[in-house]
Amino acid sequence: MSADSRQVYKYMDIGTGKDLCEYNIKNKKIPYHCINIVHPNTEFNLAKFQKKANNAIKDILKRNKLPIIVGGSGLYLQAIVDGYDLSHFGVDKKIREKLEKLSINELLAKIQKLNYNFSLKINKSDIKNKRRLIRYVEILSNDKIIKNKKNKNYDFILIGLKFSKEILRKRIYKRLIERLENENMVKEIEILHKKYKVSWKRLESFGLEYKYISLYLRKKINYNEMIEKLNIAIRQFAKKQISWFRRWEKQGVKINWIKNRKEVLKFIK
Repeated sequence: MSADSRQVYKYMDIGTGKDLCEYNIKNKKIPYHCINIVHPNTEFNLAKFQKKANNAIKDILKRNKLPIIVGGSGLYLQAIVDGYDLSHFGVDKKIREKLEKLSINELLAKIQKLNYNFSLKINKSDIKNKRRLIRYVEILSNDKIIKNKKNKNYDFILIGLKFSKEILRKRIYKRLIERLENENMVKEIEILHKKYKVSWKRLESFGLEYKYISLYLRKKINYNEMIEKLNIAIRQFAKKQISWFRRWEKQGVKINWIKNRKEVLKFIK
């Protein structure tokens, strides 16, 4: 089961790294959940994900199988593992409309007022992402997410893959080039806009690949600039993910950091 906030969207395969062609063992397809479930123009949030994810976990367990949650978005993972009570969490359309009228600086000021320490940790990519800032305001305004947790229904084993910064940098760049040159990621985003009517504004709001390739397709940056900016943004995002899990550990969760595949298989067994 994917816990990636962007893999829920259809037609966004290469940019989100779904790699569905790898979902097989000895020609037997591996079933998956929470991938390709909504159109990119459909709003999808944490509460919707949690409901889908919990239903998937129950379905898997009924069949005496082991649910494996992979990814992705730290908040999505934490909502499942820590059992957030999101019964009062959702998007208030009137409040959302008011927030959308605010500038990026006004949104940042709101975040600083709600949680100053959190505002200091927002990375450079998110600071320029209005959609992400709006979501932060909504989440921080609804402190039930943080304070109100349900009893945990399951025992989880949390595994984190640990690599050096140098290895991560090399892998990020190599993967980026592969997706651009061998998988035609640019074409995917062009099709999203032309065929599936996803606006440039919406594509930019998804960040990373969708943001910078959209800028390239509109000739706002050249190809080399796109690669440079995207490489930096993905590295910053990876750093942010690691920071999230470190913070989660400080809150009391046990993450088993493992360096290679053999260790993973041995530990799981």
